Amino acid sequence: MIVDVLVAEIGSTTTVVNAFNGIGTDNPVFIGQGQAPTSVLEGDVTVGLKGAIDSLKTNLQADEITWNDMLATSSAAGGLKMTVHGLVYDMTVRAAKEAALGAGGIIKMITSGKMRKTDLKKIQEIKPNIILVAGGVDYGERDTALHNLEMILSMGLNIPIIYAGNIENQEEVKLMCEEASNQVYIVENVYPRIDTLVVEPTRKIIQDAFEEHIIHAPGMSKVRELVKGPIIPTPGAVMEAAKVLKEELGDLVVFDVGGATTDVHSVTKGSEEINSILISPEPDAKRTVEGDLGVFVNVNHVVEKIGIENLKKEFPDTDEILANFKPIPETDREKQFVERLTREAVLTSLERHAGHLRYFYTASGKKTVAEGKDLTAIKYIVGTGGALTRLPGKKEILEKVKNHGKEQELYPTKAAQILIDEDYILSSLGVLSKSYSEDAVKLMKKSLRIGE
Repeated sequence: MIVDVLVAEIGSTTTVVNAFNGIGTDNPVFIGQGQAPTSVLEGDVTVGLKGAIDSLKTNLQADEITWNDMLATSSAAGGLKMTVHGLVYDMTVRAAKEAALGAGGIIKMITSGKMRKTDLKKIQEIKPNIILVAGGVDYGERDTALHNLEMILSMGLNIPIIYAGNIENQEEVKLMCEEASNQVYIVENVYPRIDTLVVEPTRKIIQDAFEEHIIHAPGMSKVRELVKGPIIPTPGAVMEAAKVLKEELGDLVVFDVGGATTDVHSVTKGSEEINSILISPEPDAKRTVEGDLGVFVNVNHVVEKIGIENLKKEFPDTDEILANFKPIPETDREKQFVERLTREAVLTSLERHAGHLRYFYTASGKKTVAEGKDLTAIKYIVGTGGALTRLPGKKEILEKVKNHGKEQELYPTKAAQILIDEDYILSSLGVLSKSYSEDAVKLMKKSLRIGE
């Protein structure tokens, strides 16, 4: 069997391959999926990739499979580990953090102001894939970013550095990195002016740098030989899909609930009314990662969030369920239990992602300001992720988003529509969109059951 495009999702524990045919036609189709354990510990992730392809062959009942193109996403070897270093936490540091998260980065460390020797020790322990340095609006403060860069270069780690700070420092940054024989990517300032975020150029460079240096994971150099197109971080692929969908459908928010984390991706400028009272800028495309809200690996954190006694009121057999907890629920009772955990993960991640209104009083009377991301203009609430997409009550869980809060929160309204990534391929379609944009959109609509 010949497949038009295979997309491999090389995760930390599982490798999945999704197969697509009809690429370049009016009717591209998702034809099947295979999966196998990722083989990082065996020293070669291609072992897991071949296992996933064998699984796909079995599922498609094919003796052999060949393909015209292969694309990939990866979170193997710990994913895209980053450290971020800026000037003022609420300004350049936050802007740099938004860029890193939106690109699919896993931020292991953040510093604001001038770095210290203790910070360098932490960086050495983290061993990041990329270091992001920012600081200072254009033609503003210069010294902090240069000090931090000098400190980082003194370690001789030869880790790629992205500089996204004050434009006046660019030539000096380039020279410093050349003298240290350290690769540097210089991009537009993430915070060029007060109350202005410019994160997209940095996001793109982060993904480019990730792809260039992905071969550091065991066996990834062999994957690079197989993959003709881009390899991007798996969370970044979901963001790519969200941005493509936004252009097609309108403002949206994606809840990606998995076993280890719950990620929220929103793509919206917000409403004009809220923007007029927003006290600090927010990116159009925003991603937050909740590392304590996975419904398998981090199940104990979610149980603690609900409260074990509260959970036992709904599920008197909680202790028994937890004692035999599985990655994939099998019985109706187990599914109901995981639905309760997933609902908690979705609503808690919403609270952390979205902004709110704040009221205060002045001599001239009551004033209202807005803080954080405005989701009130959202038209679609999209559900994806291994946990959420396989649950019978998935739509009901997302419906709760529209009835959550107490009016001062900037949450989606009751007018927002619920969509589910029924085929669980949104991440694959995010990377597919980089090379086959029109096909990706058609396949997204099919998986979301739009037009049915």
